[in-house]
Amino acid sequence: MSDNESQNKIDLEIVKRVQRGDKNAFDLLVIKYQHKLAKLVLPYVHDRDDVLDVVQESFIKAYKAIPRFRGDSAFYTWLYRIAINTSKNYLTAQSRRPPRSDVDAADAEFYDGGSAMHDNTTPEANLATLQIKEAINRVISELPEELKVAITLREFEAMSYDEIAEVMDCPVGTVRSRIFRAREAIDNEIKALL
Repeated sequence: MSDNESQNKIDLEIVKRVQRGDKNAFDLLVIKYQHKLAKLVLPYVHDRDDVLDVVQESFIKAYKAIPRFRGDSAFYTWLYRIAINTSKNYLTAQSRRPPRSDVDAADAEFYDGGSAMHDNTTPEANLATLQIKEAINRVISELPEELKVAITLREFEAMSYDEIAEVMDCPVGTVRSRIFRAREAIDNEIKALL
């Protein structure tokens, strides 16, 4: 049994407990997924307090809808769909479009580029790393919504193409195309820096 299958099975057991009336069991799902949802919401909602509000609202919606969860998809796929829709609704309610400006430097911690980039300790290397992270965050924030969601789920949530297709409710080929276009935009920005 793969790690994902094992996690899906555990999640399904917890969901069944919640559906039987065990309110405390839902806390386990909140603890497990709250940080992942925050990473997912961040490209839409840049203010930390608003991110937390959207994540909390997503969990509230999931809790209310959990009696209707049938297990046709993985729980986290279902939850991510709720979070994406909640983010969109939040932006609509705020009469704002998805952000088109630079990501706040304080938010950069959500987009860790990996430990390899942190091994260089010279001031020049640190500056170059910071500039690359800022460029990547800026490009991601400026991507059209469907590209932003696809690249975020793939690169930051490590979801498979099939899982992303399920979350985004589109064919796998479309997911591959969106991820390719997002990576291409990021690569072009990094090449311009280098």
